[in-house]
Amino acid sequence: MKHFKRIIISISVCFLISPAFAQIDSTKSSVDTIRVGGMLIIKKGGGTDHTEVTVRNKRKQKKVNVSTSEMIIDLGFANWTDNTDYTAATAQQYIVNRPGQSGLNASDFKLRTSKSSNVNIWFFMQRMNLVKHYINLKYGLGLELNNYRFTSPISFKESSANPYAPATSISHPYVFRDSISFSKNKLAADYVTVPFMINFRSNPDNSNKSISVSAGVSIGYLYSSRNKQISSERGKHKNHGDYNLDSWKFSYIAELGLGPVRLYGSYAPNSIFDGVFKMMPYTIGVRLSNW
Repeated sequence: MKHFKRIIISISVCFLISPAFAQIDSTKSSVDTIRVGGMLIIKKGGGTDHTEVTVRNKRKQKKVNVSTSEMIIDLGFANWTDNTDYTAATAQQYIVNRPGQSGLNASDFKLRTSKSSNVNIWFFMQRMNLVKHYINLKYGLGLELNNYRFTSPISFKESSANPYAPATSISHPYVFRDSISFSKNKLAADYVTVPFMINFRSNPDNSNKSISVSAGVSIGYLYSSRNKQISSERGKHKNHGDYNLDSWKFSYIAELGLGPVRLYGSYAPNSIFDGVFKMMPYTIGVRLSNW
Protein backbone atom coordinates (compact mmCIF):
# COMPACT_ATOMS: atom_id res chain seq x y z
CA MET A 1 0.00 0.00 0.00
CA LYS A 2 2.85 2.34 0.86
CA HIS A 3 4.52 1.62 -2.49
CA PHE A 4 1.26 2.35 -4.30
CA LYS A 5 0.95 5.78 -2.60
CA ARG A 6 4.52 6.65 -3.57
CA ILE A 7 3.78 5.83 -7.22
CA ILE A 8 0.67 8.03 -7.19
CA ILE A 9 2.60 11.00 -5.66
CA SER A 10 5.44 10.64 -8.18
CA ILE A 11 3.05 10.65 -11.13
CA SER A 12 1.30 13.76 -9.76
CA VAL A 13 4.58 15.65 -9.36
CA CYS A 14 5.56 14.83 -12.94
CA PHE A 15 2.28 16.29 -14.25
CA LEU A 16 2.78 19.47 -12.21
CA ILE A 17 6.36 20.23 -13.30
CA SER A 18 6.09 19.15 -16.92
CA PRO A 19 4.70 22.60 -18.12
CA ALA A 20 7.70 24.31 -16.53
CA PHE A 21 10.11 22.06 -18.45
CA ALA A 22 8.17 22.74 -21.63
CA GLN A 23 8.73 26.53 -21.21
CA ILE A 24 12.53 26.21 -20.82
CA ASP A 25 12.94 23.63 -23.58
CA SER A 26 16.21 24.64 -25.23
CA THR A 27 15.07 23.36 -28.62
CA LYS A 28 12.02 25.64 -28.89
CA SER A 29 11.46 29.40 -28.54
CA SER A 30 9.01 30.47 -25.87
CA VAL A 31 7.10 33.61 -24.95
CA ASP A 32 5.95 34.20 -21.39
CA THR A 33 3.59 37.10 -20.63
CA ILE A 34 2.86 38.45 -17.18
CA ARG A 35 0.63 41.44 -16.46
CA VAL A 36 1.31 43.37 -13.25
CA GLY A 37 -1.18 46.21 -12.81
CA GLY A 38 -0.67 48.54 -15.79
CA MET A 39 2.62 46.86 -16.82
CA LEU A 40 2.98 44.08 -19.38
CA ILE A 41 6.15 41.96 -18.93
CA ILE A 42 7.07 39.87 -21.99
CA LYS A 43 9.83 37.23 -21.82
CA LYS A 44 11.12 35.91 -25.11
CA GLY A 45 13.56 32.99 -25.23
CA GLY A 46 15.22 31.76 -28.44
CA GLY A 47 17.48 29.26 -26.72
CA THR A 48 19.42 28.63 -23.56
CA ASP A 49 21.93 31.36 -24.34
CA HIS A 50 19.46 34.16 -25.10
CA THR A 51 16.58 35.58 -23.13
CA GLU A 52 14.86 38.93 -23.80
CA VAL A 53 12.63 40.63 -21.28
CA THR A 54 10.42 43.54 -22.33
CA VAL A 55 8.44 45.71 -19.92
CA ARG A 56 5.59 47.75 -21.37
CA ASN A 57 3.66 50.25 -19.36
CA LYS A 58 0.13 50.12 -20.66
CA ARG A 59 -1.16 52.66 -18.22
CA LYS A 60 -1.07 56.28 -19.51
CA GLN A 61 0.24 58.90 -17.15
CA LYS A 62 -2.69 60.66 -15.57
CA LYS A 63 -2.78 64.43 -16.15
CA VAL A 64 -3.50 66.53 -13.10
CA ASN A 65 -6.02 69.34 -13.36
CA VAL A 66 -3.80 71.78 -11.46
CA SER A 67 -0.01 71.74 -11.91
CA THR A 68 2.56 74.04 -10.28
CA SER A 69 5.97 75.38 -11.31
CA GLU A 70 8.19 77.29 -8.89
CA MET A 71 10.89 79.97 -9.29
CA ILE A 72 10.42 80.98 -12.92
CA ILE A 73 12.82 83.73 -14.04
CA ASP A 74 12.30 86.36 -16.77
CA LEU A 75 15.22 88.28 -18.30
CA GLY A 76 14.36 91.11 -20.64
CA PHE A 77 14.39 94.78 -21.62
CA ALA A 78 12.21 97.62 -20.35
CA ASN A 79 11.15 100.79 -22.11
CA TRP A 80 8.21 103.14 -22.32
CA THR A 81 6.08 105.16 -24.73
CA ASP A 82 6.29 108.85 -23.80
CA ASN A 83 3.17 110.99 -24.38
CA THR A 84 4.01 113.72 -21.85
CA ASP A 85 2.99 117.34 -22.40
CA TYR A 86 6.26 118.94 -21.30
CA THR A 87 4.87 122.48 -21.45
CA ALA A 88 2.20 121.55 -18.90
CA ALA A 89 4.71 119.61 -16.79
CA THR A 90 6.96 122.70 -16.63
CA ALA A 91 4.08 125.03 -15.84
CA GLN A 92 2.98 122.85 -12.93
CA GLN A 93 6.59 122.54 -11.68
CA TYR A 94 6.84 118.79 -12.16
CA ILE A 95 9.84 119.83 -14.23
CA VAL A 96 12.21 122.49 -12.88
CA ASN A 97 14.56 124.12 -15.38
CA ARG A 98 17.82 125.86 -14.69
CA PRO A 99 17.60 129.60 -15.51
CA GLY A 100 19.18 130.48 -18.82
CA GLN A 101 19.18 126.89 -20.14
CA SER A 102 16.82 125.03 -22.41
CA GLY A 103 13.99 123.23 -20.69
CA LEU A 104 13.70 119.48 -20.22
CA ASN A 105 11.90 117.66 -23.03
CA ALA A 106 11.26 114.15 -24.34
CA SER A 107 14.91 113.62 -25.29
CA ASP A 108 15.91 113.99 -21.62
CA PHE A 109 13.57 111.14 -20.66
CA LYS A 110 14.75 108.90 -23.48
CA LEU A 111 16.01 105.56 -22.16
CA ARG A 112 19.13 103.60 -22.95
CA THR A 113 17.52 100.59 -24.58
CA SER A 114 20.39 98.15 -23.99
CA LYS A 115 20.75 99.21 -20.33
CA SER A 116 17.09 99.40 -19.30
CA SER A 117 16.24 96.00 -17.91
CA ASN A 118 13.33 93.95 -16.65
CA VAL A 119 13.80 90.97 -14.35
CA ASN A 120 10.80 89.05 -13.04
CA ILE A 121 10.98 86.43 -10.32
CA TRP A 122 7.83 84.31 -10.16
CA PHE A 123 7.65 82.47 -6.85
CA PHE A 124 5.14 80.11 -8.39
CA MET A 125 2.83 79.72 -11.37
CA GLN A 126 -0.09 77.33 -11.61
CA ARG A 127 -1.89 75.95 -14.63
CA MET A 128 -5.52 74.91 -14.24
CA ASN A 129 -7.13 72.67 -16.83
CA LEU A 130 -10.21 74.18 -18.49
CA VAL A 131 -10.74 72.16 -21.69
CA LYS A 132 -8.99 68.76 -21.97
CA HIS A 133 -5.63 70.31 -21.02
CA TYR A 134 -5.53 72.15 -24.35
CA ILE A 135 -6.99 75.33 -22.84
CA ASN A 136 -5.88 76.31 -19.34
CA LEU A 137 -5.89 79.15 -16.85
CA LYS A 138 -2.41 80.28 -15.75
CA TYR A 139 -1.83 82.46 -12.69
CA GLY A 140 0.91 83.10 -10.16
CA LEU A 141 2.71 85.48 -7.81
CA GLY A 142 6.04 87.21 -8.20
CA LEU A 143 8.20 90.34 -8.32
CA GLU A 144 8.66 92.68 -11.28
CA LEU A 145 11.98 94.55 -11.14
CA ASN A 146 12.32 97.40 -13.67
CA ASN A 147 15.39 99.60 -14.22
CA TYR A 148 14.94 102.64 -16.48
CA ARG A 149 18.36 104.01 -17.51
CA PHE A 150 18.52 107.60 -18.74
CA THR A 151 20.79 109.20 -21.32
CA SER A 152 20.42 112.64 -19.75
CA PRO A 153 21.68 113.68 -16.27
CA ILE A 154 18.19 114.21 -14.84
CA SER A 155 17.48 113.79 -11.13
CA PHE A 156 14.26 112.92 -9.32
CA LYS A 157 13.44 114.66 -6.05
CA GLU A 158 10.64 114.52 -3.55
CA SER A 159 8.98 117.77 -2.47
CA SER A 160 11.68 120.22 -1.32
CA ALA A 161 13.15 123.63 -1.98
CA ASN A 162 13.51 124.59 -5.62
CA PRO A 163 17.22 123.97 -6.42
CA TYR A 164 17.30 126.99 -8.76
CA ALA A 165 15.09 129.29 -6.68
CA PRO A 166 15.87 128.52 -3.01
CA ALA A 167 13.36 131.08 -1.79
CA THR A 168 10.51 128.95 -3.11
CA SER A 169 9.49 125.38 -2.33
CA ILE A 170 7.78 122.65 -4.34
CA SER A 171 5.11 120.54 -2.62
CA HIS A 172 5.28 117.51 -4.93
CA PRO A 173 7.98 115.38 -6.59
CA TYR A 174 9.78 116.94 -9.52
CA VAL A 175 12.61 116.39 -12.02
CA PHE A 176 15.49 118.69 -12.92
CA ARG A 177 18.66 118.57 -15.06
CA ASP A 178 21.57 118.06 -12.70
CA SER A 179 24.84 119.98 -12.81
CA ILE A 180 27.07 116.90 -13.21
CA SER A 181 27.28 113.87 -15.50
CA PHE A 182 26.52 110.35 -14.31
CA SER A 183 28.09 107.07 -15.37
CA LYS A 184 24.86 105.43 -14.21
CA ASN A 185 21.53 107.13 -13.79
CA LYS A 186 18.40 105.03 -13.42
CA LEU A 187 14.92 105.01 -11.98
CA ALA A 188 14.04 101.66 -10.39
CA ALA A 189 10.43 100.60 -9.89
CA ASP A 190 9.64 97.24 -8.28
CA TYR A 191 6.22 95.61 -7.99
CA VAL A 192 4.56 92.64 -6.34
CA THR A 193 2.57 91.24 -9.25
CA VAL A 194 -0.20 88.72 -9.88
CA PRO A 195 -0.66 87.56 -13.52
CA PHE A 196 -3.74 85.90 -15.04
CA MET A 197 -3.59 84.30 -18.51
CA ILE A 198 -5.58 82.00 -20.74
CA ASN A 199 -3.18 79.37 -22.07
CA PHE A 200 -3.42 77.18 -25.18
CA ARG A 201 -1.15 74.13 -25.73
CA SER A 202 -1.05 72.21 -29.01
CA ASN A 203 0.39 69.04 -27.40
CA PRO A 204 -0.54 68.56 -23.73
CA ASP A 205 1.31 65.20 -23.64
CA ASN A 206 4.75 66.64 -24.47
CA SER A 207 5.70 70.21 -23.57
CA ASN A 208 8.98 70.04 -25.52
CA LYS A 209 7.06 69.38 -28.75
CA SER A 210 4.21 71.76 -28.08
CA ILE A 211 3.34 75.28 -29.18
CA SER A 212 2.11 77.26 -26.19
CA VAL A 213 0.35 80.63 -26.39
CA SER A 214 -0.84 82.62 -23.37
CA ALA A 215 -2.46 86.05 -23.06
CA GLY A 216 -4.03 87.97 -20.21
CA VAL A 217 -3.47 90.73 -17.67
CA SER A 218 -1.40 91.40 -14.58
CA ILE A 219 -1.88 93.63 -11.56
CA GLY A 220 1.16 94.95 -9.69
CA TYR A 221 1.60 96.94 -6.49
CA LEU A 222 4.61 99.27 -6.16
CA TYR A 223 6.67 98.36 -3.08
CA SER A 224 9.99 100.09 -3.86
CA SER A 225 11.24 102.95 -6.05
CA ARG A 226 14.54 104.87 -6.15
CA ASN A 227 16.76 107.05 -8.30
CA LYS A 228 20.22 105.45 -8.29
CA GLN A 229 23.15 107.48 -9.60
CA ILE A 230 26.92 106.98 -9.89
CA SER A 231 29.33 109.85 -10.60
CA SER A 232 32.95 110.73 -9.93
CA GLU A 233 31.86 113.80 -7.93
CA ARG A 234 29.32 112.12 -5.61
CA GLY A 235 30.17 108.46 -5.87
CA LYS A 236 27.30 105.99 -5.57
CA HIS A 237 24.08 107.53 -4.35
CA LYS A 238 20.49 106.30 -3.95
CA ASN A 239 17.56 108.65 -3.56
CA HIS A 240 14.51 106.77 -2.29
CA GLY A 241 11.03 108.10 -2.95
CA ASP A 242 7.79 107.40 -4.77
CA TYR A 243 8.39 110.29 -7.29
CA ASN A 244 4.67 110.42 -7.99
CA LEU A 245 4.69 106.87 -9.36
CA ASP A 246 1.27 105.25 -9.35
CA SER A 247 0.96 102.64 -6.61
CA TRP A 248 -0.80 100.23 -9.00
CA LYS A 249 0.28 98.97 -12.40
CA PHE A 250 -2.12 97.26 -14.79
CA SER A 251 -0.62 95.51 -17.82
CA TYR A 252 -1.58 93.37 -20.77
CA ILE A 253 0.72 90.34 -20.86
CA ALA A 254 1.52 87.53 -23.29
CA GLU A 255 3.75 84.46 -23.56
CA LEU A 256 4.83 82.38 -26.57
CA GLY A 257 6.39 78.94 -26.20
CA LEU A 258 8.02 76.98 -29.03
CA GLY A 259 9.11 73.71 -27.45
CA PRO A 260 11.45 74.54 -24.52
CA VAL A 261 11.87 78.23 -25.58
CA ARG A 262 9.63 80.83 -23.93
CA LEU A 263 9.23 84.51 -24.84
CA TYR A 264 7.19 87.02 -22.83
CA GLY A 265 6.01 90.58 -23.16
CA SER A 266 3.91 93.17 -21.34
CA TYR A 267 2.38 96.58 -22.03
CA ALA A 268 0.75 98.98 -19.57
CA PRO A 269 -1.96 101.14 -21.24
CA ASN A 270 -1.74 103.69 -18.42
CA SER A 271 1.20 105.79 -17.25
CA ILE A 272 3.28 104.47 -14.36
CA PHE A 273 3.28 108.05 -13.03
CA ASP A 274 0.28 109.54 -11.28
CA GLY A 275 0.44 113.04 -12.70
CA VAL A 276 1.52 114.90 -15.81
CA PHE A 277 4.20 112.42 -16.87
CA LYS A 278 2.64 110.01 -19.37
CA MET A 279 5.02 107.07 -19.66
CA MET A 280 3.40 103.78 -20.66
CA PRO A 281 5.94 101.02 -19.97
CA TYR A 282 6.46 97.80 -21.90
CA THR A 283 8.82 94.83 -21.60
CA ILE A 284 10.02 91.95 -23.75
CA GLY A 285 12.37 89.08 -22.98
CA VAL A 286 13.06 85.39 -22.42
CA ARG A 287 11.31 83.25 -19.82
CA LEU A 288 13.51 80.57 -18.25
CA SER A 289 10.93 77.81 -18.01
CA ASN A 290 9.80 74.78 -20.04
CA TRP A 291 6.38 74.78 -18.35
